[in-house]
Amino acid sequence: MAATKVLIVDDSITMRALFTSALERSRDIVVVGAADGADEARELIAELRPNVITLDVEMPGMNGIDFLAELMETNPIPVVMLSTLTQKGADVSLRAIELGAVDCFPKPARATPDEFDKISGKLCKTVLTAAKTNLAARKTPAARAAPVAVGDYVWRDEIVVVAGGMGSIEAATEMLTAFPANCPPTIVSLAIDEGLGVPFASRVSKAAGAKVKMATDGEALEQGVLYIAVDPAFHVAVDRWPGGRLRFVNRDPVNGVRPSADLLFASVAKTAAAKAIGVVLSGGGSDGAAGVAAIKAGGGTCMVQDPATALVPAMIEAAIARGVTAMAAPGQLAAQVCPSGSVSIAA
Repeated sequence: MAATKVLIVDDSITMRALFTSALERSRDIVVVGAADGADEARELIAELRPNVITLDVEMPGMNGIDFLAELMETNPIPVVMLSTLTQKGADVSLRAIELGAVDCFPKPARATPDEFDKISGKLCKTVLTAAKTNLAARKTPAARAAPVAVGDYVWRDEIVVVAGGMGSIEAATEMLTAFPANCPPTIVSLAIDEGLGVPFASRVSKAAGAKVKMATDGEALEQGVLYIAVDPAFHVAVDRWPGGRLRFVNRDPVNGVRPSADLLFASVAKTAAAKAIGVVLSGGGSDGAAGVAAIKAGGGTCMVQDPATALVPAMIEAAIARGVTAMAAPGQLAAQVCPSGSVSIAA
């Protein structure tokens, strides 16, 4: 299998050297070049044909956001944005996702070899996943389909859990903003940079009918509330149902992931049984597949984003392999989760 070719675009020679060293710790990655800005990057892209570009947000001349917009319009390539701005969840990071970046990765606070050694594994995993991105998904008719209007929804004590990873921010936004104001309590566990949690929740809140909160330990689960869980320090679980609360679980990653969709899904499979609804969105790896199997075994309902619309369909495909058949484009999932009147949803 050929190594993933990466081009680093950063105006700092120190950052270019440190990112090169961090990435080349993986046998599956080769850094084919480094550019100090957009002008040099254009030339190297044409010459070297990289599989992935890492792109700094803040650069002299044309900044990273403007160059990203140009790339997505003229020469779409998987792009991972690299910036200290992502550590504070700056809106520019979500803007990068909107424009077409497949992920945003925070630079270490200090530009030292030791700090870059700490993030090397996660950075390499991010780049390798980005290389598998299906950029064509954004252009499919299903991906562009308008959300299906949700009619008079009647809550029957269901509880919804949603999981995703790379490529899930846009999908989750489209789905959640179409939920009715009286939707079931919904826990959204996304394996994204922690700094993106607050701006993501803010963006959803501006367009959603339901109330949006960042998940907190011990919080009572209420109808009409979307709980956003992205803190990588804790797993999230539901202690009982009905009348349940969110619980943060301080334990090691499950299958290399924290917060784990499998752990969250398994908790609602155990406590809510047939009232549990699990949804898997775009993302790498297989987290959530065992969880949806547990929900199905308990009589609950499972569905996935249509893989043709997903930037990274690995999580979805793993769930399908465990027997999930109900699927839809992100904007249309809301009508399946919250059907009108007495219409039942497919298991």
